Amino acid sequence: MSNNIQLYQNDLPNDLNLGNIIAVDGEFMGLNVRRDPLCLIQISSGNSDAHIVQFNRESYNAPNLAKILSDENITKIFHYGRADIAHIKYYLKVETKNILDTKIASRLARSYSDNHSLKTLIKEFIGVDISKQFQNSDFGGELTPAQIKYCANDVIYLHKIHENLNKILERENRIKLYHDCLKFLKTRVDLDLALFKDDIWSH
Repeated sequence: MSNNIQLYQNDLPNDLNLGNIIAVDGEFMGLNVRRDPLCLIQISSGNSDAHIVQFNRESYNAPNLAKILSDENITKIFHYGRADIAHIKYYLKVETKNILDTKIASRLARSYSDNHSLKTLIKEFIGVDISKQFQNSDFGGELTPAQIKYCANDVIYLHKIHENLNKILERENRIKLYHDCLKFLKTRVDLDLALFKDDIWSH
């Protein structure tokens, strides 16, 4: 395993300093929050590092991680945070605060494209063509080196991607719209957890 990729059991170490802007992603057994448990959370400080927490699913006791996620002074960059934040709230009993989201930013900034996947954004802004072969693999058991690398790829590029998307949003005068969408994200997660999946604004 690369020195820049660390796997921890149950929680982050007490003395780990990741700075005040981190990228966050989660892996679950599926997208049904109540059925499909949260397996992993991975975090990057933006320095080509990844810190992966594999949970004890009997307790989900991760106070160090919970403290970081709930800290309003630490910015968290997600890609499609809606699913991650819902699983975090349901299993870790934590309200994630101070959120940015590259999927939302991409939909608003990249109106020239109908593809807003992380793979596409990494290819466009970083110039790296990553494999998503393990996107639908089993993260509930012992992890393979290939799965660990996949998890790392989900976070190590998010800082740079968000920086580039933010430049487009500012240039196209859509930055306020982006931040207004982020304010609604918590409510959208709460609607998901209350099992309101449909668009409540539709006729």
